[in-house]
Amino acid sequence: GPGARVLDLATGIADLAVALARAVPDGTVVGFDPSAGMLAVGERKLKRLALDGRVQLLRGDAQALPFPDDSFDGATIAFGIRNVPDRPRALAEMARVVRPSGRVAVLELSEPRGRVLGSIARFHVHTVVPWLGSLLSGAREYRYLQDSIARFPPPAEFAAMMESAGLAVEEIAPLTFGACCLFVARPHKGSKALEAGR
Repeated sequence: GPGARVLDLATGIADLAVALARAVPDGTVVGFDPSAGMLAVGERKLKRLALDGRVQLLRGDAQALPFPDDSFDGATIAFGIRNVPDRPRALAEMARVVRPSGRVAVLELSEPRGRVLGSIARFHVHTVVPWLGSLLSGAREYRYLQDSIARFPPPAEFAAMMESAGLAVEEIAPLTFGACCLFVARPHKGSKALEAGR
């Protein structure tokens, strides 16, 4: 909506933050990432695109967000949740800072489990992704990605993790033959009262 405030976690070089700023022309976006190096690249990009007025980049830890409760209309994390050591805590933090009327979207690579399309997507994940990654970064270490994808829980398991972190999952959409999965949820703040009463 008008004047929406969106949080993009694991923003990296701010590609998704830029896309969000364009999708919500009068909104503001906060990009958040632990890597100072990535954020520096993002800052240069924002200046070049004249979006530095509407996109703010901050360095920090997704497991301990420095924002008050209910301070965003939405939060996103694309290809970043698998690198967070304590995923439930990061999800609970997203649930905390997003208003009850807002949405949380998690986009993550997944190990596809179907047969024919699954094998195509597995080839894509295990061969194409590391190859592209090494091409883009000039580094062979990009292969770690395929291991972390294989360790990522199946969609139903991850959705259950979101639910217990205070997020009511509304949609799970497999994308690109199931090589990616989009989880859309809204915070259910009922659990707040329980936490306060513990």
